[in-house]
Amino acid sequence: MASIIEIIKNQFTRVQPLTAETHHYQSGPDEPAYRLHLRLEKDGSGLLIVNAATVLHLNPTAAEFAYHMMKGTSPEEAARQISKRYRINRAAALNDYVDFRDRVQTMIHTPDLDPTTYLDFERVAPHSQELSAPLRLDCALTYRLPAKTRADYAPTKRVDRELTTVEWQTILDKAWAAGIPHITFTGGEATLRDDLPALIAHAEKLGQVSGLLTDGLKLADKDYLQALLQSGLDHLLFILEPKNDASWKALEAVLAADLYTTVHWTLTPETAGMADSILQGLEKMQVKSLSLSASDASLHPALQAFKEKVPGRGITLRWDLPVPYSAENPVAHETAEDQVPSGAGKAWLYVEPDGDVLPSQGMADRILGNLLREAWDKIYH
Repeated sequence: MASIIEIIKNQFTRVQPLTAETHHYQSGPDEPAYRLHLRLEKDGSGLLIVNAATVLHLNPTAAEFAYHMMKGTSPEEAARQISKRYRINRAAALNDYVDFRDRVQTMIHTPDLDPTTYLDFERVAPHSQELSAPLRLDCALTYRLPAKTRADYAPTKRVDRELTTVEWQTILDKAWAAGIPHITFTGGEATLRDDLPALIAHAEKLGQVSGLLTDGLKLADKDYLQALLQSGLDHLLFILEPKNDASWKALEAVLAADLYTTVHWTLTPETAGMADSILQGLEKMQVKSLSLSASDASLHPALQAFKEKVPGRGITLRWDLPVPYSAENPVAHETAEDQVPSGAGKAWLYVEPDGDVLPSQGMADRILGNLLREAWDKIYH
């Protein structure tokens, strides 16, 4: 029989989480087709990637639920192990496990989901974790811009060359091997790269969630949009040019597709007076997700005033996505409702068209290395 000292010691022994590693599950022939990837961190928290389309941030208990679900552990055995590890009631652990499993199964078969989400468990702030790898890699495929586009929308003269298709595929391979679950293709204008569908398809094949930042004008071509969707594109960050009728028409075409879409609007002196009509237009088109930035710090009060008009309209504000390039275009994190801190260099990294890695877009004075030529550990750590 255990002594009193041993019992007390066991009560205060630090919980040892599961081993930090990545697990994969592919549904069997008798199940609806789906796949899961689970990345366990050193602190026990995890990332569950559902159908290479949605990243779930999990606290240690939920991460262990995901682990047992993927391993086919019986609910009773999973509850026994979890209750022992975390010293919680076994009946409660069983109930929570079944609830977790059922909600993930619902997500598996639900189209058009947010690319990052939570499951109503205790929220894990991804920017505060000790991450083994970033949560997202922003890949600037090109700094080229469409004709008549303002030059400050990309540092067009910063790089001498663009990586080839094979070189970008190598970078995606390295990112996946490092455990990066989410890729955003950006620029410049990424749709100017003819190989964009092929790169999206490569990310899809690996199991990565893939997004695209674009002015969206090319997506008004239904055949091109369909090609991106068939390649595996999971979500879109649409750069709205509110004074351009073609931009609104392209947005209308995109919203009709089965694609999770966030609209990005950069507040400028020229468009500041259009704020009310822009918001009315977005609400009328049933836009569900909105990203904001300002072209100049002096416009932050106007940005804050616009933000206060959004609640109650069915629109969620997003502050952790990449924004269109501009040295004077910072995301005003301090205006976000949940006070999301900057994740530059930690939760996300930015790759330039020649493979150089920056902590984030616009931080050109801090090159961390070249992802094509240098080892991942050297760059990230």
